[in-house]
Amino acid sequence: MGRRETVTISHDDIRNLLRLFDKSDWTEMRLEVDGLKLVVSNDPNFAAQAAAPAPDAASSPAAPAAATTKAAPAPDTAAPAAANVALKEGQIAVKAPNLGTFWKQPKPGAPAYVQVGDVVDEDTTVCLIEVMKLFTPVKAQAKGRVAAICVEDGTMVEYDTVLVILDPV
Repeated sequence: MGRRETVTISHDDIRNLLRLFDKSDWTEMRLEVDGLKLVVSNDPNFAAQAAAPAPDAASSPAAPAAATTKAAPAPDTAAPAAANVALKEGQIAVKAPNLGTFWKQPKPGAPAYVQVGDVVDEDTTVCLIEVMKLFTPVKAQAKGRVAAICVEDGTMVEYDTVLVILDPV
């Protein structure tokens, strides 16, 4: 029998794969290496699909269990209230450009980017979304007054989750 070589995937390798995925036009990427299963998807329904067992998993009971890392959070870890926000007529929703962890301030202990009542313009940063220590600033993209911040600090959000609601000014 031949010797099996162990492949090690570092955090930097995963970060680089995620960057490549973000820059690609792919909708999904799957990678399995030595018991690590990485699945990344831009499909907003991915979490529900991921909960169903894979067809080949049922047919190969002797296969070792794999750790699953998926880009889409499970439904119970997402911000359910933010996903179902009802906007009043004329209000503007600032949505998550990608999935990740929502942060109201640039670093712990710093003042929040915006507070309810603040007036913002298109270029005002309203929050950050973090994925694996990569921080994406989220801009208001419209002029308005902050009517609500819909997500708690440190909450995992999905792509297109309403983060902040603006009243037009």
